[in-house]
Amino acid sequence: MGVDRGKVVHLQELVPITYGGGEQTRMLLRGEDTGGLYSLYEVRMPAKEGSVRHVHHDTDESFYVIDGEFEIKIGEEIHKAAPGTMVYGPRGVVHSFYNSADRTSTMLCVMTPGGIERFFAELSELLSRPERPSWEEIEAVGERHRISADKPLGGPHGGPPTQD
Repeated sequence: MGVDRGKVVHLQELVPITYGGGEQTRMLLRGEDTGGLYSLYEVRMPAKEGSVRHVHHDTDESFYVIDGEFEIKIGEEIHKAAPGTMVYGPRGVVHSFYNSADRTSTMLCVMTPGGIERFFAELSELLSRPERPSWEEIEAVGERHRISADKPLGGPHGGPPTQD
């Protein structure tokens, strides 16, 4: 599948995909824009929020922090990532990210090959229902897109709640 034209994207014109905790994802380039090679997206994460531990079985994910600060866990190693930091998460390796700043933080992410936007859209639709979906329903969305996730336990990186 080839691409024979370029594309110009203006961030302010994109409608964000939103999730329960206030996370927003804006798709800058979708798999269809790049001939399936990659997807490029912006993630805005509220303070002290993050993803569950998960693994992409067929895709690699890279995280480039542009504002704020994240802790990005790849395998068992946590990387403190300030603006200008790139962290690579290879396929098949469990990972998570957590906004450790006291304000919203932003990063750009690249997923190779492309197509992660289909997962984001399906998950957002499920989470926007009036009734709270079960963990099994959320897990099923991930499985359809070859993503496995740990049930959230309440702390950063899917671990136990932190002690203050």
